[in-house]
Amino acid sequence: MNIGIIGAGHIGTALAGRLTRLGHSVLIANSRGPETLTDVAQKTGATPATAREAARHGELIVVTIPLRNIPDLPKDLFAGVPAGVPVIDTSNYYPLLRDGQIPELESGALTESEWVQQHLGRPVVKVFNNIYAAHLEQKGQPAGTPGRIALPVAGDEAAAKHQVMALVEQLGFAAVDAGSLHASWRQQPGTPAYGADMPAAALQPHLASLGTERTAAQHAQFLANHAEQEKQMAAQGIKLT
Repeated sequence: MNIGIIGAGHIGTALAGRLTRLGHSVLIANSRGPETLTDVAQKTGATPATAREAARHGELIVVTIPLRNIPDLPKDLFAGVPAGVPVIDTSNYYPLLRDGQIPELESGALTESEWVQQHLGRPVVKVFNNIYAAHLEQKGQPAGTPGRIALPVAGDEAAAKHQVMALVEQLGFAAVDAGSLHASWRQQPGTPAYGADMPAAALQPHLASLGTERTAAQHAQFLANHAEQEKQMAAQGIKLT
């Protein structure tokens, strides 16, 4: 496929390398311009581009930038891009380390990807947000491998979700249908599925056990869990891109 990646941080770079090695044609963009992506191009085999060029590249688009920067993307980013082209959102909300507080996410009125979807003006599919970049790059395995890592895939458009799940499988991970975008809170930071590298046999019943409608108690608990995780990351000097 022709795939455009908007964002050249840890996840964007890991995806670019994996996808080019699988034979896909990948354009990758960042906020600073293609001329700053020489090292990324050499590492991954992807072609540097502008965000608009990446968005128009073809059959699938990945948006993988800091959540706080989503509103700064060009308003016409998807002008002319066919409605059937899936848009993957990999974002996570880090209020302490990076993003500042976003009221809709603090209140639980929206999931992270619902918020992204509103700003992009396009349906999105949420995946690749709950796995570490190094694991995404190194731990894909063939179908049938015992303990194969499963990735939750959430979205409201059945055709787009199906296409994205096929790509997840090609990358060497078991694709688990995680329901609607409204239910994607179950794979956000602070939840047990975040960074846990669960196999499908564990991930599927775990998601089911949480239900689909987030309760106030669940929201409060997962916010608290994530706040503690962020404090630990800050103490370790971990920086996000």
